[in-house]
Order: sequence, then C-alpha cells, then structure tokens
Amino acid sequence: MRFLIAGAGAVGAYVGACMVRAGFDVTLFARGPHLHAMQERGVEVRSAGGDFTVRPKVIASLHEAGPVDVVFLAVKAHGLTQLAPHLTPILGPDTTVVSLQNGIPWWYFQGFGGEWEGLRLERVDPGGVIASAIEARRVVGSIVYLATEITAPGVVRQIEGNRISLGEPDGSRSERIRKIADAMVASGLKCPVTTRLRHEIWVKVLGNASLNPVSAITRATIVQMVRDPGVGPVIRAIMEEVEAVAHKLGMELPITIDQRMAGAEKVGAHKTSMLQDLEAGRPMELEALVGAVVEVGQRVGLPMTVTKTIYSCVKLLAQVQGSQNSKNSLAAATIAPATRN
Repeated sequence: MRFLIAGAGAVGAYVGACMVRAGFDVTLFARGPHLHAMQERGVEVRSAGGDFTVRPKVIASLHEAGPVDVVFLAVKAHGLTQLAPHLTPILGPDTTVVSLQNGIPWWYFQGFGGEWEGLRLERVDPGGVIASAIEARRVVGSIVYLATEITAPGVVRQIEGNRISLGEPDGSRSERIRKIADAMVASGLKCPVTTRLRHEIWVKVLGNASLNPVSAITRATIVQMVRDPGVGPVIRAIMEEVEAVAHKLGMELPITIDQRMAGAEKVGAHKTSMLQDLEAGRPMELEALVGAVVEVGQRVGLPMTVTKTIYSCVKLLAQVQGSQNSKNSLAAATIAPATRN
C-alpha cells in the first residue's frame, strides 16, 4: 500500500515517520522551512520511547506523488478548505481518505440518516468546498489521542499519547480499515477500530469545546482550569450543553461528565492545542472545535448559552490577534529597509 501524509506538521510527520521506520511506503507533503529541513535531513523524532531519524520522500506539490492507496489528512480543520481542492492528483479510483482533524468533521452528517442526513456545517465546510472535493465513500474517520510539537524544522517531539482510533462512518469493520489499522499497529501506534465513531467523537468534543476556548481566555493549563472554583463550573456547564446536543442527535456518550472532568484533571499541567496556537501566533481551530458545536446546537433548537458566550469571546480574541499580527508584519516591513542601510 502507498500512503501519503497531506500536511506533515507535528502530528502528520510523527505518524509518517513511525510508518517509514516500520518499512511502509509513505510520502510526506509539507510546506515552508519544515519541508526543506525534512528534505535535507529527514524527520527526527524525539520521544520518551526512543529517538530516531528517518528519510522519507518529502514533496512540495501533490503532483509529485501520483495516485496513492491511503491519504491521511493531517492539516488542522481550518486548513482543509485550502487543501481539499488540490487533492485530485493523488486520488485514484479506490483511494481512501483518513481525516485526522479535531472537532466535528466535515463528513459527520454524510450517511447519518434521518432528518439530519447530509447537513453541512458552514463553520467547518464553508460553501461545501471540502465535501465537493472528497467523495463520502472515500472517508474513514479517526479520533487522535496524541500530542506532538515541532521543536525545530524537521524535528518532532512526541509529548504524550500514541493512539489513533479509526472508524467507518457507517460503523462497519471493512477490509480497508483493517488494513490501515494493521499498518499503524505495525508502526508502533495504538489503533483500535470502533464501530461507534460518531458517538465517540462527542467524548473528545466535550473537552475540545470547553477546555480549549477557556484556556485561550485564561492562558491556564488543563488542571488549573478544572480545579479552579470559578472556572471549573464554566467548563462543566459547557460540557453539559455539548452533551445535550449529542443527545438531541441520538448519540449516547460512553462516559459521564464527571468522568470526563476527572480525566482532564489527570492530564495535569498541559496547555491545550488552542492555547499553544494562540501563544505561537497561529490561527486557532475555533470553528471546528467550538463554532460547529454552536451551529449544531442552533439546528437542534438548543440555546447553548455558556458555549456561545465563550465562543464569542474567543472569536473576538482571534480577530484582535489577527489584527495585531498584521500590524506587526507591516511594522517589520516598514523598518526592515532602514535597518539594512
């Protein structure tokens, strides 16, 4: 099987490197300094389980790859609208597309059945760009339980976790998903196959929609938020609203909110991905993690009062950050010529 990692950032480069080390045919697609570093020196992985370096094929254009058997979409959710229309060169008749995004995925209501069948979430797939580029039959979903970071171009550190759950949207245990899971397990990753992927997505959304945006406002770690007597109840209130949305869709969550809160506390002094993006000046995954939940809540007739309030605050924060970044870039461009004289 030929694999391609589309968007070989921290998660994608780590997964790809593990698979290359195991002997699989994997190509990485990346951009910028990270691309050039991987092309020149390979991918260096630093992990508590042992450091290693591999030299996979790394490309700057998808036209260099040709059709592959499996594509892992490893960009963040807000990057899919740019990436999806350019996937055509790598999609053969039977190519499988594995989505690795957090939050509610663009494909969630494809094949859902009932009154919500085919519902498109504007905050996740504006204009239907992603769904138009990726046929529903190609999609295999996932839930990613690992934290990685790029410490330098071409260098990826595994922080914690090593599991990626896979699931067919229709709940079947297909031959294709078995082969993909087997390859990932052979690469040293934990890869259970679930028949209740849509249900389990909401377990992670409980944390995504609550811990992430609140951390962007407070700059606090997960354990600080959960233990704080004022913020902890806000986290719980958002989780309760998210759970109510899931129930409206007929989804049964396999854990309680108490269990989810306790699990979050055990993570300890860890910064959420949204806080890390904010501190690094990168765009936050606000729409897929929070905006989409608010949108679904509106569709099913729930007010989502607390979630909407926090979402609105972080959305304004993102706008202020974007404006500030633009001003800083303009200032740097203005000063630079004088500095060189």
